[in-house]
Amino acid sequence: MSDLKRLGLHDLHVELGGKMVPFAGYEMPVQYPAGVMKEHLHTRSAAGLFDVSHMGQVILRPKRGMEALCLGFEALMPVDVLGLAEGRQRYGLFTNETGGILDDLMFAHRGDHLFVVVNAACKEADVAHLRAHLGDVAEVEFLADRALIAVQGPGAEAALAALVPGVAAMRFMDVGIFGWQGAALWVSRSGYTGEDGFEVSVPEAQAEGFVRALLAQEGVAPIGLGARDSLRLEAGLCLYGHDIDTGTSPVEAGLSWAIQKARRAGGAREGGFPGATRILRELAEGPERRRVGLRPEGRAPMREGVELFAADGTPLGKVTSGGFGPSVEAPVAMGYVPASYAETGTVIEGEVRGKRLPVAVAEMPFNPTTYKR
Repeated sequence: MSDLKRLGLHDLHVELGGKMVPFAGYEMPVQYPAGVMKEHLHTRSAAGLFDVSHMGQVILRPKRGMEALCLGFEALMPVDVLGLAEGRQRYGLFTNETGGILDDLMFAHRGDHLFVVVNAACKEADVAHLRAHLGDVAEVEFLADRALIAVQGPGAEAALAALVPGVAAMRFMDVGIFGWQGAALWVSRSGYTGEDGFEVSVPEAQAEGFVRALLAQEGVAPIGLGARDSLRLEAGLCLYGHDIDTGTSPVEAGLSWAIQKARRAGGAREGGFPGATRILRELAEGPERRRVGLRPEGRAPMREGVELFAADGTPLGKVTSGGFGPSVEAPVAMGYVPASYAETGTVIEGEVRGKRLPVAVAEMPFNPTTYKR
């Protein structure tokens, strides 16, 4: 793993018993001694702490005012940036000319600039994309000196509020800046588990002290990539490069909720983003295929790559994410099928080790979300 980058908290993960594996160019903890199942259930019942410092953190500072910056950023995706209120965060998607997804991301309006968090595997390409398209309206600053920590689960608020009391008043997708022992913490009430929780950007110099202080709180445990994946799968959340990619449109991916009225047909700023022709057409007419939840019968998981078939043997598509859902105590998966097979309850087949087994199209999320609205 010598060619892999190391997280700033690498030594702490090793000290905590983290099993380090390659992920998105980094050595990352996949699990700790408790194991994936217990870590998953602990997050759902108490509070899990995740080191997600491999993600890309970017600040966009306006050169010609915030309105010009917001409109420029908005031209890269089918999302309403101009309408985002100060102190709020929104989910976004960079699209390409054919309506595919270059990356999914979070962006926050922080008064005099935008703060953007992008996926680790895409961050260099995303920064280049931003610099190429926003050079006239923004300074694009890639931050290499801040860690990113997520605290997720029903105990997350109490744990973080013990260190930073002001966070308890935040709602889902609020953002704010708080002080802790002289460090500026950039906090959002959001996450990737379906649970209430927070993501906290902290200066790297103070990251270890901050994480140790969180782990000292009652009910907080370190959680690895394995449980992060099973938690987001139960929540029906996409993983870039698996459930969404450059060939997938936001509409067929079930992400139409992220396209606000202002950018749709008849909206104040209709279209004007890469791939608008395809995306607006699919919004109006429906896509040819859809991402769906899948519940295999029995106990055997259907993992990524499993081929899906109709009962008469017609190939339908593939599973894009799948595994065992510890909270629902059953296998869960998601994948793409033709729109005519996407209705909840439709029974199709997945081929596992040469045998075709029944799998039902199901509603997502598989586990109810608990965001604080």
